[in-house]
Amino acid sequence: MTETHPAADRTRRPGAGPARRDLLQLAAAGAAASILPSPSAKAQDMSNGANNFYVSDRVTTQKVAFRNQYQMTVAGQLFTPRDLAPNAALPALVVGHPMGAVKEQSANLYATKMAEQGFVAMSIDLPYWGESEGQPRSLVAPDAYAEAFSAAVDFLGTRPFIDRRRIGAIGVCGSGSLVVSAAKIDPRMRAIATVSMYDMGAATRDALNKSQTLAQRKQVIAQAAAQRDAEFSGAETQYTGGTVHALTAETDPIQREFYDFYRTPRGEYTPPGQSPLHTTHPTLTSSVRFMNFYPFNDIETISPRPMLFITGDQAHSREFSEEAYRRAAEPKELHYVPGAGHVDLYDRVDLIPFAKLAAFFRQHMA
Repeated sequence: MTETHPAADRTRRPGAGPARRDLLQLAAAGAAASILPSPSAKAQDMSNGANNFYVSDRVTTQKVAFRNQYQMTVAGQLFTPRDLAPNAALPALVVGHPMGAVKEQSANLYATKMAEQGFVAMSIDLPYWGESEGQPRSLVAPDAYAEAFSAAVDFLGTRPFIDRRRIGAIGVCGSGSLVVSAAKIDPRMRAIATVSMYDMGAATRDALNKSQTLAQRKQVIAQAAAQRDAEFSGAETQYTGGTVHALTAETDPIQREFYDFYRTPRGEYTPPGQSPLHTTHPTLTSSVRFMNFYPFNDIETISPRPMLFITGDQAHSREFSEEAYRRAAEPKELHYVPGAGHVDLYDRVDLIPFAKLAAFFRQHMA
């Protein structure tokens, strides 16, 4: 049992509160109809080595695609060390992107950095997002999301330069809870790490710090049900949550944190053929499916496979990593990154503990 953290006050959660509920928990579902275009402003915070679109001359990369058990194509980007030996049998990692993002946002960076450390790493687009199949776009489908990680293990295990006995997984933000869900029923994932994890189920049901009431939850469910009726009768698809497209004097600190990544050149990315108006926004009618998502139930059954939970000590989301750590069985580790917020660990290479991740996987996939 390991818990590593700075001496800072561990009870502090700057910026946490109902505002994030509006972001991911649908309490502001009605606002979906008023999504605005991205502003032309290019202001961004590139401190602490922010480098989401990092490219390494020590790594080779190629696009790949494979089928999941729903017979949908999952798109991936495979990163390998440039000095890969002809008879290599390397350990491999599958890397999942934040919820509402795509592999070009955070996941490719993590995969590149882990390939520099000697791993084969593959980022994936979750079904219904990015270049992966699935209609309608931006659908919430927790089971299909988790299945994508197992399908990635299927694919990696067939590569001749990968040791299929040494495959692990990294989930960033929402993918943290998705990879936990997948690992509970897929022992081929030998070691699991999460970074800035969001429990998408708890976040949708309860909001940050359990700030959403049962009455509010029922209101969200009712709004989604009413929209299903409307869309079945021909109404346009409505989207919800996600990141605002413009800042105002009233924009809360958490939304500003996400805006700086998703709505500026620091991390903004729109997949080909898709609209920037819809990036990060799930469909309103499907988002309530997360209310039936309980990734931490039975998390202890992943043991004796090891788990590493990484969170910033200033992250508004740290409650989810702390809860997963509390409920997980040994071996487990909770690692706090001093001074880091939630989105900082998406791309700020001077803060992200890549050496910690590499050591964890080397130790447990030896």
